[in-house]
Amino acid sequence: MSDFPDFRSPAVLLAHARHSMSFYHPRCIDPSGGMYHFFKDDGTVYDAHQRHLVSSTRFVFTYAMAYRHSGDPAHRDGLRHAVRFLREAHLDTSQGGYHWLLNWRAGQREVLDGTRHAYGHAFVLLAYAHALMAGLGEARPWLTETFDLMERRFWDDASGLYADEASPDWQSLSSYRGQNANMHACEAMLAAYDATGEHRYLERARLLAYNVTQRQAQRCGGLIWEHYDAQWQPDWRYNIDDPAHLFRPWGYQPGHFTEWAKLLVQLETRGSVLGADLSWALPTAERLFKVAVDKGWDVAHGGLQYSLAPDLSVCDADKYFWVQAESAAAAALLAVRAADAAFYWDWYERLWAYSWTHFVDHEHGAWYRILDPRNHKLSDEKSPAGKVDYHTMGACYDIVGALGKAPHA
Repeated sequence: MSDFPDFRSPAVLLAHARHSMSFYHPRCIDPSGGMYHFFKDDGTVYDAHQRHLVSSTRFVFTYAMAYRHSGDPAHRDGLRHAVRFLREAHLDTSQGGYHWLLNWRAGQREVLDGTRHAYGHAFVLLAYAHALMAGLGEARPWLTETFDLMERRFWDDASGLYADEASPDWQSLSSYRGQNANMHACEAMLAAYDATGEHRYLERARLLAYNVTQRQAQRCGGLIWEHYDAQWQPDWRYNIDDPAHLFRPWGYQPGHFTEWAKLLVQLETRGSVLGADLSWALPTAERLFKVAVDKGWDVAHGGLQYSLAPDLSVCDADKYFWVQAESAAAAALLAVRAADAAFYWDWYERLWAYSWTHFVDHEHGAWYRILDPRNHKLSDEKSPAGKVDYHTMGACYDIVGALGKAPHA
């Protein structure tokens, strides 16, 4: 495509979010409970039974945001339907915590994987925060309950970070530590603060951000490595033989650099209420973004590539939808907040033009998931478990919020 809409127009961005949402709603709703999680390019459901905690929580987010922007009662009903599934299917009322993977048939739950993941619980916290902001007052105690659970079960006070994985009975804790769970916990804490006004959530977001992007980065060449041992020392070989792992890929992740850049700007703009020194946040956000685009951008075919080896060479040249979306959001927030606005607006337009041309499905809605280095689709699976276009719709909403603060947007 050679003609593009105005990507700095809130109306354009919200229309795109609605178009993406229309891919899922109402076809995603399973009347027996929850949502379907696996969709082909045209919206065909190809697995009606597996339910993943990450998709279940992200559907709460997408419905909450859709309802807040549209006021459509159908989106409010979808939000309630999604929250009910979290409480009635994923929640383990005997042991506490949320099951990772379920088989759901006609209202009957079979637990396929009951492992407790901090990553998944961060998204539970995020879901309840957004449900509360969308008007579901009953989510307030559930938000508190989830935070308290994470404190008891995952929080490591000595490291100032969350551990990653526990057994279903909470009796054993994996030695693995990861930055990804803590990054999304930071995101969830910002949402929890916005939903409640309680400063403890904002303070926790600050501590997580500092410990990952400052202390841990100092152990990893000044950048954010994904994987660590129980003492939070970098594990440079973890998943080296499984570099495309869905939640724990090997390598530096340019998309996580830019996602952290976005979160750091969001933290810094809220920081005045804390009275804490956040002078490190914006410079770190700028540095992470610049490394991501400098080392990760494909100059031949466009798009940010997936993974970088420890020497910052590209080790996975595929293009993932969420990397482009989060990077565009980071570029917009930095354009509004940083001194060199022109640099970030240029990258913002470049990322959108690439994504609009190659990732956005203008016919059916939503974005394709993965493209190869030459921007060809790898499969016709548009949205397997974990996707639900939370990143793409969320980026639109984040950008609209930033544009409201931009004097010349």
